[in-house]
Amino acid sequence: MAERSTAAVDVADNGGDEPPAAEAAKATADGVDTQNGRAADGPMLEKDGERRNAAPAAAPELHSGHKLARRYRLEECVTRVDGFSSWRAMDEKLRRAVGVHLLPADHARARAVLAAARSSALLGDPRFVQVLDAVEENDLVYVVHEWLPDATELTAVLAAGPLEPHEAYQLVSQISQAMAAAHREGLAHLRLTPSAILRTSTGQYRIRGLAVNAALRGITSETPQRADTEAIGALLYAALTQRWPYETDAYGLTGLPKGVGLIAPDQVRAGVHRGLGELAMRALANDGATASRQEPACTTPEELSKAVAAMPRIRPPEPTFTAPPEYQHTTYQQGSYGRPTPSGMTTAQPLAVVPPPPPLQSRTGRALKWGVAALLIAALGLGSWQLADTLLDYRGTQGDSGPNPSQPNTNDAEDKKEPAQLPITGAQEYYPDGTPQNATEVAKTHDGDASTFWRTKSFYEGPQIKIKDGVGIVYDLGAEYEVSEASIALRFAGDHTTLALYKTDSSSPKGSVGSMKKIADTTTSGTAVKLTPVEPVKTRYVLLWITALPQAPGDEYSDPGYKQGVTDVTFKG
Repeated sequence: MAERSTAAVDVADNGGDEPPAAEAAKATADGVDTQNGRAADGPMLEKDGERRNAAPAAAPELHSGHKLARRYRLEECVTRVDGFSSWRAMDEKLRRAVGVHLLPADHARARAVLAAARSSALLGDPRFVQVLDAVEENDLVYVVHEWLPDATELTAVLAAGPLEPHEAYQLVSQISQAMAAAHREGLAHLRLTPSAILRTSTGQYRIRGLAVNAALRGITSETPQRADTEAIGALLYAALTQRWPYETDAYGLTGLPKGVGLIAPDQVRAGVHRGLGELAMRALANDGATASRQEPACTTPEELSKAVAAMPRIRPPEPTFTAPPEYQHTTYQQGSYGRPTPSGMTTAQPLAVVPPPPPLQSRTGRALKWGVAALLIAALGLGSWQLADTLLDYRGTQGDSGPNPSQPNTNDAEDKKEPAQLPITGAQEYYPDGTPQNATEVAKTHDGDASTFWRTKSFYEGPQIKIKDGVGIVYDLGAEYEVSEASIALRFAGDHTTLALYKTDSSSPKGSVGSMKKIADTTTSGTAVKLTPVEPVKTRYVLLWITALPQAPGDEYSDPGYKQGVTDVTFKG
């Protein structure tokens, strides 16, 4: 694909970090701060202590098919502005799509971009699009990050209309919690625009460009926490009203009327959730004033996250069911008698209703009923006598030729044989999404030591794991065995852990969990669970797959959240 020459391009859902092409070009030409849609004069932009340095001249001359580090093949340029470019690329080593930001090594911002990328990579929070690599090589600086093919920019989501209250609640809750965690590690975003928020196919929101987007554009702020909080407030305002809360149009959204200032969301659009509308106003730069009440402004993501948590929970809407199409019946079945008939059509005459015959009330009828009753009583008596006689004959036969009580029943002995413990010759973590939990500690789950364990990361939502399909470990039994039982000791109790066993073809299965044969599954609130399949399953490799986790306190390994540890696993067969 030929290299694009447009001054500013953003056409992909997952690769670029700019507003749509026309807006980005206008921003470059007119000097508009696209973080909030406000104009600024001169080569440097400022907003509430936030600075953007003047951009250098040109981006490096690259083209589709160019390969970085003999590994990342550039495929499509999705952004070219301010002397850098962003690409969709292919990681040929892992055979997966990635995103790449590129700029010359002598670019004025190259050092800042490398530092921001490396700091972001150290955070390791799955709510952010992960930085995979940050390299200076051959007069180029490039940053490689995740590419989410199943995710959609918030820009595209809002183009279809405002979000319903539960979805807007999920947006502000997830984004504020994620940014609070980032600021605790000293990281700010400073470019939280609708194009920086991705909604996955499972309904989770992920943030891309932490620290890196601002470094690419030379944006800094003296009050980074307030800048990110105000940006989250703008996202919530846009989600509720489908309007950008400033006078300038941006991100495909119409701005507010000029000269009226910041007005409450329910004055822009009818039916806005009152609590969420007030929350948006508290996060924006208005000192928390609303039409109905006075609340302190939220000046940090942590304060905003706590304000969201203090709200009454907003439940999802009730599912709507579509009635199945009505079957086409005949005229008689539809009961069309008496209905008007369309002109030009004839209606069949309704069938005459024949009443059932009256019950037998005559002397002959009564005699017939008594005769039938007598026959039934006689039949029941005869049947009971024959059954009793058969039972007596059977007991006599057993007394003459029954089994000798002194001789053991070999079949019963086989049935009562206890299953033996199976060997585990190896184990490794299974993570089809490319993000392991604690891959180096897997052996601690079958070392026989209850004090050692493998652990998951701490998730902020649960018990169901929402940002991935699950976490798991594949065990190698060394040979094929009939697996009839598994015992699993867990580190944390609570509501609740959901796990399952699957038969798989290798220690590194390529297919999805859905393509594997399930051996057994269960949900528990305790720390010990036994899984028994309906019938033993013959296999060498067994996958332990966990899809829900209990809430647990913080420890030396991770923060409080939904997490689990596996201390011991044994199989019998």
